[in-house]
Amino acid sequence: MKNNFLPKYQESLYDYQSRTTSYYLQQLDTDVLKSFSSEQLEAITYILNQAIPKPSPKIVDLRFVVNLIFSKFYIVLFVGKDKRKRRRPYNPGKIARIGNLLAATILLIGLNFVLSAFILLIVYLTKSALGIDIFPGHLSDILRDFL
Repeated sequence: MKNNFLPKYQESLYDYQSRTTSYYLQQLDTDVLKSFSSEQLEAITYILNQAIPKPSPKIVDLRFVVNLIFSKFYIVLFVGKDKRKRRRPYNPGKIARIGNLLAATILLIGLNFVLSAFILLIVYLTKSALGIDIFPGHLSDILRDFL
């Protein structure tokens, strides 16, 4: 039996989302594929249709890449309804729990800083647009006197 799995695999690696049942059946050797009866093919097709993951709509689908000098990272954020039938078993160890707590704390503090900076920026721009001068000798006054 010759193995032509690797070339076909490498060709189709880029197109993972469009893989269908027929794609997986075409990966089989033609002699093996011809040896199946129609009932066997129906059963295999049914099982493959059940096994192929179906994408669900997401409320938020944010994907972007961060290029650094030494490496390239991708960040993905999905928000959507959880349609899994049962919960996945996940029992984090003590170190993983501490790491998760630390990561969540850092993320919340960072989100707080970003949100606070955004609110202060909006307040400052609103104050400037209305011409309210809270502190005399502000940077714009100093620059005006200097020039």
